[in-house]
Amino acid sequence: MNRLIVAGAFAALCTITGLSARPAAVAPAPAPDVYAMQATCAKACADCQVQCDTCFKFCLTQLTAGKTDHAAAAQLCTDCGECCKLCATLCAHQSSFCPACCEFCSRCCDECATACEKSANSPEMKACAEACRKCSASCREMVKMGAHK
Repeated sequence: MNRLIVAGAFAALCTITGLSARPAAVAPAPAPDVYAMQATCAKACADCQVQCDTCFKFCLTQLTAGKTDHAAAAQLCTDCGECCKLCATLCAHQSSFCPACCEFCSRCCDECATACEKSANSPEMKACAEACRKCSASCREMVKMGAHK
């Protein structure tokens, strides 16, 4: 008997407040090309993160050897690597935060690439600069695409 009263009260409450057992309207899914771009951007960001981590290790060995001109690049590589890791994750999740993160990641990659290009005579620095430029371009495309809509 108590169950009937509770069920009736719940039904009345739902009717009054407009709640229903129907699922809420779901936002339309982004176009397939947005999904493909998010996957491409996630890959570029993940690749960049690996290159930044590798370059950071290289810069660390150079700093240990007394070459202090690698200090700025080391810091930028570690920061950029972390930013790229977050951006890759958000793109892979198809997060609504993806475009904002991509905008910041692009700026971070541009700065890291510029620092690494100053010492591009080493393969590690050159590879990092190239990965950063590729990642930055991919992130800018995500921002232009407006993948958050």
